[in-house]
Amino acid sequence: MKLLHLDSSILGDASASRQLSHSVVAAWLAAEPTASLSYRDLAADALSHFSAASLVAAGTATELRDAAQQHEAELAESTLQEFLGADAIVIAAPMYNFSVPSQLKAWIDRISVAGKTFTYDENGPKGLAGGKKVVIVSTAGGLHAGQPSGVGHEDYLQVVLRFLGISDIEVVRAQGLAYGEAPRAAALSAAQEQIAAYFAPATA
Repeated sequence: MKLLHLDSSILGDASASRQLSHSVVAAWLAAEPTASLSYRDLAADALSHFSAASLVAAGTATELRDAAQQHEAELAESTLQEFLGADAIVIAAPMYNFSVPSQLKAWIDRISVAGKTFTYDENGPKGLAGGKKVVIVSTAGGLHAGQPSGVGHEDYLQVVLRFLGISDIEVVRAQGLAYGEAPRAAALSAAQEQIAAYFAPATA
């Protein structure tokens, strides 16, 4: 199994989503020790945002690209192939201003490619990247799950993943992290318990 781990928080070691996503990965590797791991820190090594230059690079023949266009095309292709090659993905997604970090959105734009990860036919959209398992590590200072304020965060991520054909999605959630030390500790503890339960060996 190929496991892809994505962090996106700008808070470094102080990040709750990083702490929890690393716990998920550790539990996953303990459960499947033969798995191989790829890691991307989208905050420390941010992808450039999808732009007109991205479209021009993609539409320019390889032999006609300048250095900047070649870099842009290679970045897009390597990011896409890393996603397509993964059997499982851990996405650390803190809430920033009622949505995901722009660094994570940049990654989403790189993997959402018509003809490669989705298409349309007479019946509507069809995801082409199915068969993957995804764990979303969702963190927020407030309480947003199931509320209108969470639509651009957890709900958005699940909509995108399902659009790409991925239906096996688990959400590890820690909310209310800004409500004080005790609520933060309780939320993180509950998330760690959820991780342990999710990867616990099945019993007969």
